[in-house]
Amino acid sequence: MSSPLSPSASVDDHPLLRFGVISDPQYADADPWLEHQRYYRNSLSKLDEAIGLLNGEDLSFVVTLGDLIDRDWQSFDPVLGVYEKLRHDSVLLPGNHDFSVAPEHLSSVHARLGMPSPFHHFSRGGIRFVVIDGSEESLFSTKPGDPRHERAKMRLAALEQAGAINAMRWNGGIGQDQFDWLETVLAQAAADGEKVVVMGHYPLCPENEHNMWNGERLMALFARSGNVIAYLCGHHHVGNLGRDGSTWYVNFKGMVDTEHDNTFAVVEIHRDRIEIVGHGREESRSLFLAPASP
Repeated sequence: MSSPLSPSASVDDHPLLRFGVISDPQYADADPWLEHQRYYRNSLSKLDEAIGLLNGEDLSFVVTLGDLIDRDWQSFDPVLGVYEKLRHDSVLLPGNHDFSVAPEHLSSVHARLGMPSPFHHFSRGGIRFVVIDGSEESLFSTKPGDPRHERAKMRLAALEQAGAINAMRWNGGIGQDQFDWLETVLAQAAADGEKVVVMGHYPLCPENEHNMWNGERLMALFARSGNVIAYLCGHHHVGNLGRDGSTWYVNFKGMVDTEHDNTFAVVEIHRDRIEIVGHGREESRSLFLAPASP
């Protein structure tokens, strides 16, 4: 049966590449937050199950879309220990909870996750993958007095003044230098004939209280670029799906939620579509791509 999001038939059954997606394990050695169904300790066994299944797949890499931990620097040790079992390349990026550590550790979070830099890009199977840092300007990733912290305070105040739905202290945004870098990467990918997948922690679309503070600016950039086929994120644990122009916006569900049910996915990129093969609570979807310009 065909997906309501897609044509009734596909002309392409061979993926360009496949990769795994995990979002928001949010591990901590802490009792559950029952009001929001977050079982922090249980994420280790869920991760172990997910990695075991993903190890049996032919994948280019596995990306985790932020919030490996819920709090405390020492939480990184057990959760990263589970990732040592992963046989594929692991792409990690931080979410807001990954900065819920003592102030002296804030500047070390990206290194603890093994990132080459807070925002970077790489190519696989003719696709350009771009990792952005949506926590760059936030109230939690930097100390008071840091210029990024002060810009975050001003940005949040302006959003609150405007009554923005996403004027929340747990969100963040990117700075001008990172935006300029992203614009350059997308332009170079277009010049090289590459489609692009951007990956970050915070949603951009549809409108939601969890969305990145300056997400509309990124969406406008993606629309101008014309080659961003998907933006993948976590943060909003119930998940979401949107489309703007030629870009799909896929918000994956949070692993920490529910006592036993897992959630993760395998993503297949085809020339004409993106297939999401959901496991557990994650939905399977067929997302067809806009035809290439003549």
